[in-house]
Amino acid sequence: MDESTVTSTFLQEGMEPTPGGRFTMGSEEFYPEEGPMRQVSVKPFLIDRFAVSNRDFEAFVQDTGYLTTAEIPLDPAGAPGMPEEYFAAGSLVFRMTKGPVPLDDFNNWWEFVPGANWRNPEGPESTLEGREDHPVVHVSYLDAVAFAKWAGKSLPNEKEWEFVAKAGSSSDFPWGDTLSQRGKIMANTWMGEFPWRHNRVKDGIFTVPIDAFEASRFGTFNMIGNVWEWTSERFHGPHDPAKSCCVPTRPLRDTDRLVLKGGSFLCSASYCERYRPAARSPQEVRASSNHIGFRCVVR
Repeated sequence: MDESTVTSTFLQEGMEPTPGGRFTMGSEEFYPEEGPMRQVSVKPFLIDRFAVSNRDFEAFVQDTGYLTTAEIPLDPAGAPGMPEEYFAAGSLVFRMTKGPVPLDDFNNWWEFVPGANWRNPEGPESTLEGREDHPVVHVSYLDAVAFAKWAGKSLPNEKEWEFVAKAGSSSDFPWGDTLSQRGKIMANTWMGEFPWRHNRVKDGIFTVPIDAFEASRFGTFNMIGNVWEWTSERFHGPHDPAKSCCVPTRPLRDTDRLVLKGGSFLCSASYCERYRPAARSPQEVRASSNHIGFRCVVR
């Protein structure tokens, strides 16, 4: 695939122009890391209408031969003495439990699965058949950056992402103050008792197509729910030391955490209300799972 084809397919098509402007970022009603509320400005930019799909990511891999972090075994030399199975190529996969479990231990529903990756979302026996237009998952921040560079794009910073997700609304959600509107489901979030009962999932596939539900007033789809999305922002919580303007930015380390936005199919009122534009979650640079994806911008 030559450069002109990449530009035509992934840059000029499927992006929404965003005029930029000033908005209220953050929230002080839910989780401490979302505050304080503050006024910020963003410049005009373009943003993908949809999260990057499995079909998009496959085009990238076919063109470049890229291997995601989940497809590369870890080097045992980095932690001598650890069991060999800990270094296998793989990724985290959500598993529904058979019944109620304590919600203070995520190990009750997360499992590291050797062989789980973007092609095999639940493990070696699973495929992308019928999911070509679902968001790609099991992509780390490094993978998302590699795709964006190939496509002539970038990852959004946190304020760009939140500006678009809020779509000009001052409410908790882009469409109003409640997760559903007059009984209508507006996003792919957990429907039922987390993590053991789901009212809509019967086949073990939790993501939905990238064009599911309605577009926001800003023309984007599924920025709430479905999959968390990577941003280029390093995570700083309310208790982290303030960043100095006089200290140069150092290169990323594997232990650095980046901000995820938007929540995912796992967000539930009974467990995690992070299915809102202001919500944010930290994730390490190389981490991946079957509920993290991304979309891109052009400035």
